[in-house]
Amino acid sequence: MGNKAYFISDIHFGLESKEKETEKENTLIDLINSIEPDSELIVLGDLFDYWFEYKYVIQKGYYRLFTALKNASAQNVKIHYLIGNHDFLHRVFFRTEFSAEIYEDNTELEINGKKFYLAHGDGLLPNDKGYLILKKIFRNKFFQKLYSLLHPDLGIAIAKRTSRKSRDYTQQKDYGEQNALLKFAEKKIDEGFDYVIMGHSHKKEIYKYKDGFYVNLGSWIEKPYYGVFDGNEFQVLTWERNEKEF
Repeated sequence: MGNKAYFISDIHFGLESKEKETEKENTLIDLINSIEPDSELIVLGDLFDYWFEYKYVIQKGYYRLFTALKNASAQNVKIHYLIGNHDFLHRVFFRTEFSAEIYEDNTELEINGKKFYLAHGDGLLPNDKGYLILKKIFRNKFFQKLYSLLHPDLGIAIAKRTSRKSRDYTQQKDYGEQNALLKFAEKKIDEGFDYVIMGHSHKKEIYKYKDGFYVNLGSWIEKPYYGVFDGNEFQVLTWERNEKEF
C-alpha cells in the first residue's frame, strides 16, 4: 500500500482565533501538498473542533483545505479518516469528494508489510464510563437524525459549545500513573501489531514495547506534529522545521 504513510490527529480547526486558524490551515495545506502520489494520509480524528455534516449543508471556512484534499486524492493519495470525539458525524462528503475511507471505530491497516492498529483514543480509559454512554448517544443514528432537524446555525453553535466542554474534559483527564492508553497499546502489540497509533490525549509520545511501538501524535494546538512511515522507520516530525522530534 502506497509509498509513504502520513499521520495527523487533533488539528481542531475552528478552535482558535482567525489568524491562528489561517496559519494552521496554511501549514496543513503545505503538508498535504508535499505528500507524494500513491501514499497514504491517515487522519486519526478531531480534524475539526466540531463537525456535524448536514445533508445539504457543509460548514464554511475550509474550502482551501478541501481543495488540497481533492488534489491529493487526484494524485492517488489514499485518505483514511477515523472519526474522533469532536467530528462525530460524517455522512458522504469525504467519501464522495475525496474517496476517503471513513471509520467510525478503531481499525487495522497493513502498511508496507507492517500491522498498524489505529484509534483516536477516546473511550479507552477504564474510568471513562460516563463518556462511553455519551458516545453511544452521539453516534446513535436516530439521535443524529433528530439533531439534523435543527437549523445549521443553531446546530453548529450547540456543537461548538459542547466541543469546548469536551476538550476541557480531555485536557483535565487523569490518565493514571501508568498511562492507560499505553497499557492498551501494549496489549495490542502483544496481539501482534507492529505499531499502535493514537491521538486524543494531546500528549505527544513514542514508546517502544517489545518488538512494537506506541505513538501518540499529540495536538496541533501546540505544534503541527505529524507522523510518517517510510516502510522502515516511523518518525514524528514538526512541519515548520521538518525535523525529527523522536
